[in-house]
Amino acid sequence: MPLYEHVFLARQDASSQQVDDLTNQFKAIVEGAGGKVAKTEYWGVKSLAYRMNKNRKAHYTLMNLEAPAAAIAEIERQERLSEEVLRYMTIRVDELEEGPSAMMRKAERDDREREGRGFGGGFGGGFGGGGRFGDRDRGPRRDRDDRGPRDSVETSSAGEE
Repeated sequence: MPLYEHVFLARQDASSQQVDDLTNQFKAIVEGAGGKVAKTEYWGVKSLAYRMNKNRKAHYTLMNLEAPAAAIAEIERQERLSEEVLRYMTIRVDELEEGPSAMMRKAERDDREREGRGFGGGFGGGFGGGGRFGDRDRGPRRDRDDRGPRDSVETSSAGEE
């Protein structure tokens, strides 16, 4: 049976429960057609690259499917009819990815980095963040007079000799 990765974007103002209901509805279609859903991942609400139907953000959901082509066609038909779904994309793959997807790995990495920084976000502004700006010693500051001459070539005005 063919393998697919399917991602759909639901409107931002849809609740998480509504997104879960949509996911369960699509799972039921696949299982009713004799396929199976290997994995589902909810990626959360993310910003869109451009506005879609007056929405600037959307709920992202990934589904790894092992299903006949008829089941995929029915899912996509249901998504076209649903007002909650902004966009969808289905890609046929040779094998399904084991473990978390790249988006989930990125989210885990971002969480670990956020925990290591402490409060303040890394600007070194005295809020406990070991930031980028306050952690280097640049040495004593030199004044302009300490720099020496800018050019070694002397300049003269056109009228002088």
